[in-house]
Amino acid sequence: MDWFFNLEKEEQEFLKRFILASGSLKQLAKEYEVSYPTVRIRVDKIIEKIKLSDNNRDTFEINIMQMVIDEKISLDSAKEIIRKHKESIDG
Repeated sequence: MDWFFNLEKEEQEFLKRFILASGSLKQLAKEYEVSYPTVRIRVDKIIEKIKLSDNNRDTFEINIMQMVIDEKISLDSAKEIIRKHKESIDG
């Protein structure tokens, strides 16, 4: 269950509220006072983070890809960072 602990506290709380709402995205949208598509986007981002954790990549790569999912950096930048990191490890 490492994937759960790789999520931010806010995302863990969101999942708790999702479960307590019996999986109803409409109910969550009401609780958070946002639109259904906004909740759907948030769920999709969490799904991507879980998939990323399940791929057994190294922690550095997971952290970089989570930054892409959170839209903190571009995918192209992430690929370049990961490539440079691998080069530095391989010598």
